[in-house]
Amino acid sequence: MKKPILASVALSILAGVTWAAGDDKAIQALVDQYISTGYQQGDKQHLERLKQDETLKICSETRNKPSDEQAKAIVEREKASIKYPEKMLGSWEKGKEVFNTGFGMRVGVIMPDKADKPRGGNCYACHAADPKEVAAGNIGSSLTGYGKARGNNETNIKYTYEKIYNSQAHVACSNMPRFGANGVLNPEQIADLVAFLIDPASPVNK
Repeated sequence: MKKPILASVALSILAGVTWAAGDDKAIQALVDQYISTGYQQGDKQHLERLKQDETLKICSETRNKPSDEQAKAIVEREKASIKYPEKMLGSWEKGKEVFNTGFGMRVGVIMPDKADKPRGGNCYACHAADPKEVAAGNIGSSLTGYGKARGNNETNIKYTYEKIYNSQAHVACSNMPRFGANGVLNPEQIADLVAFLIDPASPVNK
């Protein structure tokens, strides 16, 4: 049995006992312990994502239902983190590669992945895009026909760039990873993703 599975079993048993006692601090301590030790440690394993910043703490504490005041503060703070490239519309061919590949925001490593594998968005884990690609997740909305439906105007290009760079700049407690803000993708890669979604020549819009 692998370590993460053992950790999950132990966490379930111990947390059940603690819940019965109503000790929230002990529950949190167990959760923190098993999450931090339940994955293979090493370079580029993105374990820094286990440390919640102010935004994620609020979303966790409110179960993704922040007050209007909290939501406004989150959106303003996250929007301030966005860095823009010279051009927000890059190459759809390069964007296709970024969409298809990479670690995304995964914690841990799955063999035979290599630590020096280029970082991509792993976007198909959650979204459909190219209609010819059937191995797509449905956690996120389908992006097939995205540019055809929304247009390739400057307003949509900027919105799409910002949404990918930091989704919480638009939706306070969005479940979408903050790819740019967390350094998973650089501004140029995000501009290429925008092109993949918006460019009329992209297979997404065929």
